[in-house]
Amino acid sequence: MLKDLVEYIAKSLVDKPEDVHVTEVEGEQTSVLELKVAKEDLGKVIGKQGRTARAMRTILGAASTKARKRSVLEILE
Repeated sequence: MLKDLVEYIAKSLVDKPEDVHVTEVEGEQTSVLELKVAKEDLGKVIGKQGRTARAMRTILGAASTKARKRSVLEILE
């Protein structure tokens, strides 16, 4: 569910939605969502001064709290 949410948001932001890949790495208490986008779309996902990335992490935090899970978003280059 959280993986789909991050993927949906990222695909809405970028020019090449087919290059958006989200991988979920499950830990004991935390799951890490790794977001990979095309190099030219990296700026769109991060945003000015990281605002877009921060907003995505806030949404993910709210959704993961509702799912009673701890999730972290990592944006890979």
